[in-house]
Amino acid sequence: MRLISSGRHHATFAFGELRVTSLRDGYIDMPPTRLRGEDGRPLAELPAAVPLAGDNLRLSVNAFFVTDGTRSVLIDTGASDAWHDPTMGLIYDALDEAGIDRAQVTDVAITHRHEDHVSGLVMPGGAEAFTELERVWIGAGDASVFTGRLAPIRDRVVPVTENVAINDWTTAIPAPGHTPGHTVYDVRSGTGHLLVWGDTVHVPTLQFDRPNVSWELDGDQHRARAARAALLDRLTRPHHFVAGAHLDSPGIARVTPSGEGYALEYLAPPIG
Repeated sequence: MRLISSGRHHATFAFGELRVTSLRDGYIDMPPTRLRGEDGRPLAELPAAVPLAGDNLRLSVNAFFVTDGTRSVLIDTGASDAWHDPTMGLIYDALDEAGIDRAQVTDVAITHRHEDHVSGLVMPGGAEAFTELERVWIGAGDASVFTGRLAPIRDRVVPVTENVAINDWTTAIPAPGHTPGHTVYDVRSGTGHLLVWGDTVHVPTLQFDRPNVSWELDGDQHRARAARAALLDRLTRPHHFVAGAHLDSPGIARVTPSGEGYALEYLAPPIG
């Protein structure tokens, strides 16, 4: 995995025969009380290693575009104007900056139903963002999100119920817990695997070191912990990398065991 270009809102990596572009949709600020211990209660104390923006946790919001030069898939789409927050909805600028024509996007893979991951299918004003869109892959348990502004896309939804190939080099893998349909995507090249996840980790400065810490909005905290444990273990295999929606932008890294938890090594410096 090698960084080949970057800008204010994107970073593109060579990954074997593939190109992976991290797209920065922006950031959201959340209170530290969202973090939960194994008893389900807010953490009594936040470690000093966890930075705050004012009194809040600052979460990057990333999406990822992967192409082999002929076919492509966009994994997550950001928030568009669903959050009514000027710090979000930058994915269209990121695509332009990276030189990616939105007409290239025929397949979108959604990690889960929450607004900061799926809303970018529709631009502010209501027009579809991807005019050549043919398929939207999403966990079956989250497919009910396609109502209201997203209803016109419903006929292109492909519900994921088990491991399924999206194309020759991307497989959807159900990882429920955060939501019933939470799904990760295994992108394979001749040089390794890239696991693209949504809300497996919200606070990377804490949850790699202490993976049993969960998030208030995890619908099933026990299952979310189990999914995180399984994915982190998988990421310690040789030639495996992670791309995370809420890892610090651009959000692509290696994971190694460290003490009772894991260490995260980013492959590029932060953007934004």
